[in-house]
Amino acid sequence: MDYLLSLFTTPALTFAGATTTWGEVFGFVTGALCVWLVARQNTWNWPIGILNNLAFLALFATSGLYADSGLQVVYLGLALYGWWSWLRGGVEHTPLPVSRTTTAQWLWLAVAGVVLTGVLVWVLTAFTSSTVPWADAITTVLSLLATWGQTRKKLESWWLWIAADVIYVPLYAYKGLWLTAVLYLGFIALCVLGLRSWSKAYRRDLVAA
Repeated sequence: MDYLLSLFTTPALTFAGATTTWGEVFGFVTGALCVWLVARQNTWNWPIGILNNLAFLALFATSGLYADSGLQVVYLGLALYGWWSWLRGGVEHTPLPVSRTTTAQWLWLAVAGVVLTGVLVWVLTAFTSSTVPWADAITTVLSLLATWGQTRKKLESWWLWIAADVIYVPLYAYKGLWLTAVLYLGFIALCVLGLRSWSKAYRRDLVAA
């Protein structure tokens, strides 16, 4: 384990004075592949996403982004649920179709978002050395809400991802994680493509119903 962690934190390349580790490179590759697969509604996004979660868990923990690091553990559980949900979560255990977020679900997400953000800011301020508690907390909560929507193939989950990624890009750049910042910039473009793809699938299903 110590050897793997050492390899993970070994510098891979240096660009413009910023050093990128092999862990960040691995997170870049698995993250980009995962989002691309999600946009195509390919179920393989879940196991690839689990590898990405493990990579970012270590990466963020060593960068002082404690909420984002802990978030990866939650992602692991959501990934397992999402994997099952996409395959068997539809009517009579059929593959899950794309759907819209209901008003009741939006209200639940809003309340959960406010409460979780407040709790995380308190935890990060009181119990960690985080220098960016608000940004860390907000992006963590947005990502959690977006992931829940993704597990249920909610079309609006892409908008939540876009909102989180817009904050993530400058946050990771501030922390010196330049390759990850570039990755999340690419995520925004992939999210737009995913939103368009899922919108077409949703309209197609409506016509076929």
